[in-house]
Amino acid sequence: MSNFIDELMGSIGGEVSKGMASQLGLNANDVSKMIPAVAPLILGGLKRQSQNHGGQERVDHILNKYGSADVLNDLGGLFRQKSQNDGVDASLGGLLGQSGFDATNLLTKQFNLDSNTASRIIPMLAPVILGFLTNKRDAGGAGSSGISALLDQDGDGNILDDVAGFLLQGALGGGQSGRSSAGGLLGSLLGGLFGKK
Repeated sequence: MSNFIDELMGSIGGEVSKGMASQLGLNANDVSKMIPAVAPLILGGLKRQSQNHGGQERVDHILNKYGSADVLNDLGGLFRQKSQNDGVDASLGGLLGQSGFDATNLLTKQFNLDSNTASRIIPMLAPVILGFLTNKRDAGGAGSSGISALLDQDGDGNILDDVAGFLLQGALGGGQSGRSSAGGLLGSLLGGLFGKK
Protein backbone atom coordinates (compact mmCIF):
# COMPACT_ATOMS: atom_id res chain seq x y z
CA MET A 1 0.00 0.00 0.00
CA SER A 2 2.81 2.40 0.80
CA ASN A 3 4.09 1.91 -2.76
CA PHE A 4 0.70 2.95 -4.12
CA ILE A 5 0.59 6.04 -1.92
CA ASP A 6 4.17 6.94 -2.88
CA GLU A 7 3.15 6.58 -6.54
CA LEU A 8 0.05 8.71 -6.01
CA MET A 9 1.96 11.44 -4.21
CA GLY A 10 4.83 11.40 -6.69
CA SER A 11 2.50 11.62 -9.68
CA ILE A 12 -0.21 14.09 -8.67
CA GLY A 13 0.32 14.82 -4.96
CA GLY A 14 1.60 18.33 -5.53
CA GLU A 15 -1.22 19.28 -7.89
CA VAL A 16 -3.84 17.79 -5.57
CA SER A 17 -2.39 19.56 -2.54
CA LYS A 18 -2.29 22.96 -4.25
CA GLY A 19 -5.73 22.57 -5.81
CA MET A 20 -7.45 21.55 -2.59
CA ALA A 21 -5.59 24.15 -0.56
CA SER A 22 -6.71 26.87 -2.96
CA GLN A 23 -10.37 25.86 -2.82
CA LEU A 24 -10.52 25.29 0.93
CA GLY A 25 -8.23 28.08 2.10
CA LEU A 26 -5.70 25.67 3.60
CA ASN A 27 -1.94 25.34 3.62
CA ALA A 28 -0.76 23.10 0.77
CA ASN A 29 1.80 21.42 3.04
CA ASP A 30 -0.99 20.43 5.43
CA VAL A 31 -3.06 19.00 2.59
CA SER A 32 -0.06 16.98 1.44
CA LYS A 33 -0.05 15.33 4.88
CA MET A 34 -3.78 14.61 4.73
CA ILE A 35 -3.62 12.65 1.47
CA PRO A 36 -1.56 9.68 2.78
CA ALA A 37 -3.69 9.68 5.92
CA VAL A 38 -6.99 9.45 4.02
CA ALA A 39 -5.88 7.08 1.25
CA PRO A 40 -5.65 3.99 3.51
CA LEU A 41 -9.24 4.57 4.62
CA ILE A 42 -10.45 4.62 0.99
CA LEU A 43 -8.44 1.51 0.18
CA GLY A 44 -9.67 -0.09 3.40
CA GLY A 45 -13.26 0.62 2.40
CA LEU A 46 -12.66 -1.06 -0.96
CA LYS A 47 -11.11 -4.04 0.80
CA ARG A 48 -14.12 -4.37 3.09
CA GLN A 49 -16.45 -4.24 0.09
CA SER A 50 -14.38 -6.95 -1.54
CA GLN A 51 -14.43 -9.15 1.54
CA ASN A 52 -18.12 -8.76 2.33
CA HIS A 53 -19.87 -7.98 -0.92
CA GLY A 54 -18.57 -9.87 -3.91
CA GLY A 55 -14.80 -9.93 -4.15
CA GLN A 56 -12.94 -8.51 -7.11
CA GLU A 57 -16.14 -7.91 -9.08
CA ARG A 58 -17.43 -5.61 -6.35
CA VAL A 59 -14.22 -3.55 -6.42
CA ASP A 60 -14.48 -3.27 -10.20
CA HIS A 61 -18.11 -2.16 -9.89
CA ILE A 62 -17.18 0.64 -7.46
CA LEU A 63 -14.27 1.77 -9.61
CA ASN A 64 -16.39 1.72 -12.76
CA LYS A 65 -19.15 3.73 -11.09
CA TYR A 66 -17.20 6.19 -8.94
CA GLY A 67 -13.60 6.02 -10.10
CA SER A 68 -13.50 7.86 -13.41
CA ALA A 69 -9.91 8.40 -14.48
CA ASP A 70 -11.11 11.50 -16.36
CA VAL A 71 -11.09 13.48 -13.11
CA LEU A 72 -7.30 13.32 -13.17
CA ASN A 73 -7.34 15.52 -16.29
CA ASP A 74 -9.28 18.31 -14.57
CA LEU A 75 -8.49 18.27 -10.88
CA GLY A 76 -9.19 21.97 -10.59
CA GLY A 77 -12.72 21.48 -11.91
CA LEU A 78 -13.31 18.58 -9.55
CA PHE A 79 -12.18 20.56 -6.52
CA ARG A 80 -14.26 23.60 -7.49
CA GLN A 81 -17.35 21.42 -7.81
CA LYS A 82 -16.75 19.56 -4.56
CA SER A 83 -15.98 22.70 -2.58
CA GLN A 84 -19.34 24.19 -3.59
CA ASN A 85 -21.45 21.11 -2.90
CA ASP A 86 -23.76 21.18 0.08
CA GLY A 87 -24.64 18.05 2.00
CA VAL A 88 -21.23 16.43 1.68
CA ASP A 89 -21.06 12.86 2.97
CA ALA A 90 -17.79 11.98 4.67
CA SER A 91 -18.96 8.36 4.97
CA LEU A 92 -19.01 8.07 1.15
CA GLY A 93 -22.26 6.17 1.43
CA GLY A 94 -21.50 2.63 2.51
CA LEU A 95 -17.83 2.71 1.56
CA LEU A 96 -16.51 4.12 4.85
CA GLY A 97 -19.58 4.29 7.09
CA GLN A 98 -19.00 5.78 10.53
CA SER A 99 -15.23 5.63 10.04
CA GLY A 100 -15.52 8.44 7.49
CA PHE A 101 -17.02 10.74 10.11
CA ASP A 102 -14.46 9.61 12.69
CA ALA A 103 -11.66 10.36 10.23
CA THR A 104 -13.12 13.81 9.59
CA ASN A 105 -13.06 14.50 13.33
CA LEU A 106 -9.46 13.35 13.44
CA LEU A 107 -8.51 15.71 10.61
CA THR A 108 -10.35 18.54 12.37
CA LYS A 109 -8.24 18.09 15.50
CA GLN A 110 -4.95 17.18 13.79
CA PHE A 111 -4.95 20.24 11.52
CA ASN A 112 -7.10 22.65 13.57
CA LEU A 113 -9.83 22.86 10.94
CA ASP A 114 -13.40 24.07 11.18
CA SER A 115 -15.92 21.28 10.81
CA ASN A 116 -17.30 22.50 7.46
CA THR A 117 -13.86 22.49 5.84
CA ALA A 118 -12.89 19.14 7.35
CA SER A 119 -16.12 17.52 6.13
CA ARG A 120 -15.14 18.28 2.53
CA ILE A 121 -11.69 16.69 2.57
CA ILE A 122 -12.62 13.02 2.22
CA PRO A 123 -15.31 13.64 -0.46
CA MET A 124 -12.76 15.72 -2.40
CA LEU A 125 -9.98 13.16 -2.15
CA ALA A 126 -12.06 10.03 -2.77
CA PRO A 127 -12.66 10.63 -6.51
CA VAL A 128 -8.95 11.34 -6.98
CA ILE A 129 -7.87 8.15 -5.22
CA LEU A 130 -10.52 6.03 -6.96
CA GLY A 131 -9.71 7.64 -10.31
CA PHE A 132 -6.01 6.96 -9.81
CA LEU A 133 -6.81 3.32 -9.02
CA THR A 134 -8.96 3.00 -12.13
CA ASN A 135 -6.23 4.52 -14.26
CA LYS A 136 -3.71 2.13 -12.74
CA ARG A 137 -6.05 -0.80 -13.45
CA ASP A 138 -6.81 0.15 -17.05
CA ALA A 139 -4.12 2.38 -18.57
CA GLY A 140 -1.40 1.32 -16.14
CA GLY A 141 -1.74 -2.36 -16.98
CA ALA A 142 -2.35 -3.59 -13.44
CA GLY A 143 -5.73 -5.11 -14.31
CA SER A 144 -8.37 -6.11 -11.79
CA SER A 145 -6.17 -8.78 -10.22
CA GLY A 146 -3.41 -6.24 -9.73
CA ILE A 147 -5.75 -3.90 -7.89
CA SER A 148 -6.94 -6.76 -5.68
CA ALA A 149 -3.33 -7.62 -4.88
CA LEU A 150 -2.62 -3.96 -4.11
CA LEU A 151 -5.46 -3.88 -1.59
CA ASP A 152 -3.77 -6.67 0.31
CA GLN A 153 -0.08 -6.42 -0.45
CA ASP A 154 1.05 -9.17 1.88
CA GLY A 155 -1.64 -11.53 0.64
CA ASP A 156 -2.96 -12.56 4.04
CA GLY A 157 -6.46 -11.14 3.56
CA ASN A 158 -6.04 -8.49 6.24
CA ILE A 159 -5.54 -4.89 5.15
CA LEU A 160 -5.20 -3.70 8.73
CA ASP A 161 -1.60 -4.82 9.08
CA ASP A 162 -0.79 -3.37 5.65
CA VAL A 163 -2.13 0.01 6.78
CA ALA A 164 -0.40 -0.23 10.14
CA GLY A 165 2.90 -0.88 8.40
CA PHE A 166 2.48 2.28 6.36
CA LEU A 167 1.40 4.38 9.29
CA LEU A 168 4.42 3.32 11.31
CA GLN A 169 6.54 4.92 8.59
CA GLY A 170 4.92 8.25 9.48
CA ALA A 171 1.97 8.95 7.23
CA LEU A 172 1.41 12.27 8.95
CA GLY A 173 5.07 13.16 9.33
CA GLY A 174 6.59 14.55 12.50
CA GLY A 175 8.64 12.74 15.13
CA GLN A 176 8.21 9.28 16.55
CA SER A 177 5.54 10.42 18.98
CA GLY A 178 3.59 12.05 16.15
CA ARG A 179 3.81 8.86 14.12
CA SER A 180 2.69 6.78 17.05
CA SER A 181 -0.37 8.90 17.82
CA ALA A 182 -1.34 9.19 14.16
CA GLY A 183 -0.93 5.47 13.65
CA GLY A 184 -2.93 4.71 16.78
CA LEU A 185 -5.79 7.01 15.83
CA LEU A 186 -6.03 5.84 12.25
CA GLY A 187 -5.51 2.26 13.33
CA SER A 188 -8.55 2.62 15.58
CA LEU A 189 -10.55 4.02 12.68
CA LEU A 190 -9.60 1.10 10.50
CA GLY A 191 -10.42 -1.29 13.31
CA GLY A 192 -13.90 0.24 13.41
CA LEU A 193 -14.15 0.00 9.65
CA PHE A 194 -13.56 -3.72 9.67
CA GLY A 195 -15.01 -4.57 13.05
CA LYS A 196 -18.62 -4.22 11.93
CA LYS A 197 -19.93 -6.33 9.11
